[in-house]
Amino acid sequence: MIKVGIIGEVKDKVSENNIAKALRSGELNVYATPAMVALMEEAAYKSIQSELEEGQGSVGTSINIKHISSTPIGMEVIAKTELIEVDRRRLVFKVEAFDERGKIGEGIHERFIINNEGFQNKTNNK
Repeated sequence: MIKVGIIGEVKDKVSENNIAKALRSGELNVYATPAMVALMEEAAYKSIQSELEEGQGSVGTSINIKHISSTPIGMEVIAKTELIEVDRRRLVFKVEAFDERGKIGEGIHERFIINNEGFQNKTNNK
């Protein structure tokens, strides 16, 4: 059962593949905002996955974050999430990201619980 307080955490290492220059979000060799957002989403969805019923998943519907500090190639980044609100199928997470020197991002992320097959079929029939 999904309840407020579930926490998640995933890690990534800054490399040529997830810098701003590679992800087209800028021209610098620093950890890209889209990579940080993806890491935050990964931490959120993985934190609740084992609590979902067979055939269910979750999709991100909203994210409001601040990228407050840059991170160079070679450093590790950790995204941490906490489920702070459950409203039927709507889930709200507090999200944060840290590098080896401190906090680099924070915000709120919203997900909805869906039936994977039905959602995929609806999308495929667009």
